[in-house]
Amino acid sequence: MSKNLVIVESPAKAKTIEGYLGKDFTVRSSFGHVRDLPDKGMAIDIENGFKPTYEVSPDKVKVVNELKSLAKSSEEVWLATDDDREGESISWHLKEALGLADNTKRIVFREITKKAIQNAIQNPRTIDMDLVNAQQARRLLDRLIGFELSPVLWSKVKKGLSAGRVQSVAVRIIVEREREIENFKTKSSFKIVAQFLLEGNKILQAELPKNFETAEAAKEFLEKCLGATFKIKSLETKPAKKSPSPPFTTSTLQQEASRKLGYSVASTMMYAQKLYEAGKISYMRTDSTSLSEEAIEKAKNAITDQFGAQYVQTRQYKTKNESAQEAHEAIRPTDFSVTSAGLDIREKRLYELIWKRSIASQMADAQLERTTATIGISSASEELIAQGEVIKFDGFLAVYLESSDEEEDEENSKMLPPLNIGQILNLDNMKATEKFTRPSARYTEASLVKALEERGIGRPSTYAPTISTIIKREYVVKEDRPGKERTFKEMVLKNETISEKEGKETYGTEKGKLFPTSVGMVVNDFLVNNFSEVVDFKFTAEMENEFDEIAHGKMGWSDMIDNFYQGFHKTIEESKSAERSSSGSTRELGIDPNSGKTISVRLGKYGPYVQLGDTKDEEKPIFVNLPKDKLISSITLEEALELFEKPRLPREIGFFEDKPVIIGAGKLGPYVKHDDKYVSLEATDDPFTIEEARAIELIQAKRLADAGDALGEFEGSAITTGKGRFGPYVKHDGKYFSLAKTDSLTSITLERAIEIIQAKRNQEANKYIKEFPENETIKVVNGVYGPYIQIGKRNVKIPKDMVAADLTLEDCIRLGEEAPAPKGKKK
Repeated sequence: MSKNLVIVESPAKAKTIEGYLGKDFTVRSSFGHVRDLPDKGMAIDIENGFKPTYEVSPDKVKVVNELKSLAKSSEEVWLATDDDREGESISWHLKEALGLADNTKRIVFREITKKAIQNAIQNPRTIDMDLVNAQQARRLLDRLIGFELSPVLWSKVKKGLSAGRVQSVAVRIIVEREREIENFKTKSSFKIVAQFLLEGNKILQAELPKNFETAEAAKEFLEKCLGATFKIKSLETKPAKKSPSPPFTTSTLQQEASRKLGYSVASTMMYAQKLYEAGKISYMRTDSTSLSEEAIEKAKNAITDQFGAQYVQTRQYKTKNESAQEAHEAIRPTDFSVTSAGLDIREKRLYELIWKRSIASQMADAQLERTTATIGISSASEELIAQGEVIKFDGFLAVYLESSDEEEDEENSKMLPPLNIGQILNLDNMKATEKFTRPSARYTEASLVKALEERGIGRPSTYAPTISTIIKREYVVKEDRPGKERTFKEMVLKNETISEKEGKETYGTEKGKLFPTSVGMVVNDFLVNNFSEVVDFKFTAEMENEFDEIAHGKMGWSDMIDNFYQGFHKTIEESKSAERSSSGSTRELGIDPNSGKTISVRLGKYGPYVQLGDTKDEEKPIFVNLPKDKLISSITLEEALELFEKPRLPREIGFFEDKPVIIGAGKLGPYVKHDDKYVSLEATDDPFTIEEARAIELIQAKRLADAGDALGEFEGSAITTGKGRFGPYVKHDGKYFSLAKTDSLTSITLERAIEIIQAKRNQEANKYIKEFPENETIKVVNGVYGPYIQIGKRNVKIPKDMVAADLTLEDCIRLGEEAPAPKGKKK
């Protein structure tokens, strides 16, 4: 047995570290936390200084016993969990669970490289109890809030609800934006854009700096321009520059990966974790933007080698967040000479994003030249403006440009054609187009993270679980929604004639946005009205600051909890007298013109619904589930009446195995009934439109699931086994993975099942050489007989003189158009 036992929290991290340490070291994983508050009961002694009762998690008993045995036979134990509060807490719980001494060696590092690991071994410390207590205070406070507040929600709003400290604030942010959008009054105005024809078929586009509020005012301006002379009044050229953004923090990485790669916050953290554990990037939970002097020097060398010395401009960014630990670094590559890394394409894309942002931060500013041309109109006092931009030296733009969440029209930053002061311009056309104001955009995962960070709510480790939790609890849904169509007016001045026309445009299309549900809005309103401190932005941010004070040893953790709990508990007791009707879960809409009965919308045990009639009436009320795109707070009487005109349940949609397939709705929501067995519909299934084939698919999936046995848990979801029409399988997160011929259901372990799942993921990830977020129907595929282009259901050959990985979306479209149509079909 080795003299030294090193304990980390991740198997992948253990494998990487073991390669850097000699034969005297054994590295083992705790697989995350080994102790926590028990699932049932509060487990906090309020009368005794909020003393918690921890227990070894049932699924970690075997791991703890194995680590105990290894620790007893080792001369030295080293705790090497992550260098943050969560990591410190894991180390402390390990010490307690394994019965280790208080002076057990604790080592920390911000990157998993040979130099960093060996340096950590040379500079051990003991467990930092201030960091542990900061994490413990967060955990206990969240347990107290959830344990005491959830029963109030059950009695006043709806059974099964729960409330969390940061999660409730996140929901409030989303709800308030939704209300802002609901109350927004759109205004229209008319934008003037002129196009002039220049020599050499060049076009100059210019705009009026202001919009006209009415069509009449816009037309009056166009009439003034009839027969006018347009002349260049002035030309102004100014030098300008653009500077690169700082290297990534956890928050900015999550935002940019969402914008540029389309990754969810949770996916970004999962891929970043894998890159960190493989030793490719520095620690991915940080709010610092600084880089070490060594990292800056390595970046400088990489820039010089790849771009030249003129592209180097080293910087040290100052972190804006006062609570950030400057000893920590921003997220960066461990080796700047490596431009691509990762086991699958998703990890590679994230690594390349991190590499580009880090490298760009140490590159020269981009040097620009901005030109503004002012155009005078002989018959009007107004002037038109044309603007252009030329890049004189690209600097960091050779590598990277940050994206934005703002949904604004693209700026006209094209290069202007050659112009002279006094030059007479030939007007081709001038348009006055109706434009509409837009409300603030709904939140994406990225913009919600930005909003939380700007308000000082949460810390790097909390953003991903916060968003996952509010979606899982169905307070918020993340989805795409189609836009609506509207008409707009346009007046065109051309050839000394003004014409008018109407056009149509689609507006309000949403992609990957966060929408509050009726449940989320009702819960938010109840908390705002009765527990304002719990969802108060400033109060929640101050609480985060108090956690920081505990971490710095400036505040006692039990004092901090006591200061909050006394007032909170008093409010809990007072809220018990509040009437259920005041929770906002019921709203009367009006009277049905046909029956004269009252129509109301309510939040029931199994979700929101519209009710026609009253339970006190002799005739039983009629109920209709509320569609997910309608909210209790905003649905109108007219919209409710339309719901009652739709087909009713139950409805028979076909036959399977000589027995009818029936769609119905019950206490647990809509279902498929077949052979006296019930299968719940999934959230994406509409009970009024679901077809026979989909219903049969749900029936068969339920049969397979019922036949499986549970192996354990992976990534928060259970892994089960079963035998289907294609042989034995493991099932995880709704997906099936076939067993290899060497595996059997009787002998397969949880570890082997995870290997099968990850192998299949890697295989699928490597299937696509290139994907295009702007057109998801086109992909460059790695086929059995070589790469090819997939366009919808068509496969297109790639010419031998073209490299598959270098193909652009435009190349793929062109090759698809040039390729011969399949036999029997016209192109």
